[in-house]
Amino acid sequence: MKIGIRLHDTRGTTLEEHLASAKEQGFSCVHLALSKTIEGFSMSQAPTLLTDEMADNVRGLLEHYELSCAVLGCYLNLATPDLKAYEDTVEIYKAHLSFAKKIGALCVGTETGAPNAQYKTEPACWTEESLNLFIRRVQPVVEFAEKTGVPLAIEPVCRHIVSTPSRARIVLDALPSRQLKIILDTVNLLTPENYPQCEKIVQESIHLFGDQVLVLHMKDFQPEEGMKDLMPYCRACGTGIMQYESLLRFAKEHDLPMTLEDTKPDNAEGARKYLQSIADRL
Repeated sequence: MKIGIRLHDTRGTTLEEHLASAKEQGFSCVHLALSKTIEGFSMSQAPTLLTDEMADNVRGLLEHYELSCAVLGCYLNLATPDLKAYEDTVEIYKAHLSFAKKIGALCVGTETGAPNAQYKTEPACWTEESLNLFIRRVQPVVEFAEKTGVPLAIEPVCRHIVSTPSRARIVLDALPSRQLKIILDTVNLLTPENYPQCEKIVQESIHLFGDQVLVLHMKDFQPEEGMKDLMPYCRACGTGIMQYESLLRFAKEHDLPMTLEDTKPDNAEGARKYLQSIADRL
């Protein structure tokens, strides 16, 4: 199993320290968010900062610690009504796709935004109009991904525009590209209302996406009565009620990497071992 971790959830104050921590805890791949692991890195300045020299340095460190980059994160709002901000955001995505190719990242990962400048959840997120807006807005990024040969992987989240597996399928069908993929984080699709149907959502996702899933994000959750959102109740794998057998079987069948979320340095290794123990029994 290729089990990795978000680098910014590991110990360290520099990129190299984070990578060393991930290696020490037995991870084989990482989710790299540059602004959260490299001091002074500004996403707004990414087109200027993501130089060949920086790529050589990052690739060299990944190779030194024998870690691959499963996801280079670029989680910005492509659906903003601010057209200047949107144009700048597209250039940031393009810079990340080019950089991903240079460091050997498997994909650039993104969530799907909201139709407001604040990137906040509102009922307008879930309209057909917003979904069509996202499709139009992401298209030039997908076209650039085709030029680089590095996939753009979208992550459906219940709070964002692409909020369900079926809405993600609509995007994939509207933009038929080998370079448009899915990051599947099942917990991000759960709400206080639907979480008892978690296994059904897993199966629906596997059925709708199949080999278009490129990476799994793995975390757990512990719901509480009266909660209005599941996000505050997410936690490290093995510390809640999530069942992983179907996801891990799917990962083994398709040789998918996965990265852990909502871990802390003192429980990340335990979460990795927990998933590996389940996978070993399958």
